[in-house]
Amino acid sequence: QVQLVESGGGLVQAGGSLRLSCAASGRSFNNNGMAWFRQAPGKEREFVSGINWFGRIDYADSVKGRFTISRVNAKNTVYLQMNSLSPDDTAVYLCAASATAVAAPSTAYAYWGQGTQVTVSA
Repeated sequence: QVQLVESGGGLVQAGGSLRLSCAASGRSFNNNGMAWFRQAPGKEREFVSGINWFGRIDYADSVKGRFTISRVNAKNTVYLQMNSLSPDDTAVYLCAASATAVAAPSTAYAYWGQGTQVTVSA
C-alpha cells in the first residue's frame, strides 16, 4: 500500500521556521516529481513547491526566498524548509507524488498525504 506521511507541522510565531517531512512508503518515488501543496480554511488548495526527479524546482511566488524544497531519494523522503513564516502561511500542508517525473502546479498527482497543520501566530 502506497502511503505519504507528512510530519513537522505545528504552532510557530511569525518570523519563525519549521521543517516539514514527507516520507513515502509502498514504492519508490525516486523517478517521480514530488510537491507540497497547502490549503487554508475557506480557500482552495494551492501549489507551494515542486521538485522534479532530475532536480528542477518550482516555487509559488508567495514563498520564493523563504521556503526550500529538497529530497533524499535514499530515504524516499521530501522536505520543505519554511523560514520567515507569517500568519498568511497558516494552512494544512499536503505532500503529493506526481504520476510523472514532473512536479509543476498543473501536474497530475497520483498520491496524496493526509496533511500536517501549520499555524503561524502574529
